Amino acid sequence: NEKDLEKERTIGRKFTVPYGLYRIHGYINPHLAAQTGFDSNGSDLELFWTALTQLFETDRSAARGEMSPQALIVFRHESSLGNAPANKLLDRVSIVRTDDSRPARSFADYRVSVDDLNLPEGVGIERKI
Repeated sequence: NEKDLEKERTIGRKFTVPYGLYRIHGYINPHLAAQTGFDSNGSDLELFWTALTQLFETDRSAARGEMSPQALIVFRHESSLGNAPANKLLDRVSIVRTDDSRPARSFADYRVSVDDLNLPEGVGIERKI
């Protein structure tokens, strides 16, 4: 049977990407946080940071391989309206390959840098990972 032959050829064969580095941006809106009761200066925020740093630790699967966060860079604003545009701050984070002559196979194949010189007034940077 043609269907059985097709099934036999594909069972147990998974195509994987040997290594991928994903960059994700997230935001906490202090006005929405106040409406929902999110404590942006206390335990809720600390729980959020813990969740991000331990992402995927208890949720391994064949589809995701061994995904894990490699860096968590936080821009803090003194003003709830923000002290600088998010896109300008995110442009300060640079990710470059250390060796383009071979395929990336680990986080060590990249260099992550953050330009923390001459930050806009009222903005601070923290590295959680």
